[in-house]
Amino acid sequence: MVPTMHVKSVRSFDVAAFLNSSGLARKAQDHGAGSVVFAQGDPCDAIYFIQDGSVRLSVLSPGGKEAVVGVLVRGDFFGEGALAGQPMRFATATVMTPSRILAIPKRQMIRLLHQQHALSDRFIAHMLARNARLEEDLIDQLFNASEKRLARTLLLLARYGKPKGPQRVLPRISQQVLAEMIGTTRSRVNFFMNKFRKLGFIEYNGTLTVHDALLSVVLHGDPDHAG
Repeated sequence: MVPTMHVKSVRSFDVAAFLNSSGLARKAQDHGAGSVVFAQGDPCDAIYFIQDGSVRLSVLSPGGKEAVVGVLVRGDFFGEGALAGQPMRFATATVMTPSRILAIPKRQMIRLLHQQHALSDRFIAHMLARNARLEEDLIDQLFNASEKRLARTLLLLARYGKPKGPQRVLPRISQQVLAEMIGTTRSRVNFFMNKFRKLGFIEYNGTLTVHDALLSVVLHGDPDHAG
């Protein structure tokens, strides 16, 4: 069992502050909405850290069908496949909102992980959480209705359950992207979003605000009868 104090120290480790103090953050670049950080098939030679903004990961099938496999926000790493010997990117990383992103060369990241134990612990915790999220996403797709999948996705984007607390106002995200994330149509997403808004679970007018009450959809499955 991992000691409680160790878990707390991992959660409290400030990756952004560490990168700033190490001088790496000076290499961060600003990206406009819609720009591509890396494309599917590009060489895997760096790991990325989002200092500010949001990024969408999507995969394109040989038949030309695109699927969104993740939305990442401030404080998240992505492109970790470089550390696992992945030769090419399996997904495309597209900036959703104006973002500041740090690219850390593969060799430098490996050296940092060996030398800085706190960073290494934090990165491992990040990878374990990402793996658990992927397993939960698969279960969600297999067993839950699209309405519950949408509610869970909105809550995850709002970072409910994260150590630093929720981020109730979400970055701009289209209903089409939400549909691709949960495996349904845009019209279904539009129907459920309007339903959630009428029930007071969300607000959207340029930005999207998620309220705690949306949890009732995930827990009970029928917001019309939520207490």
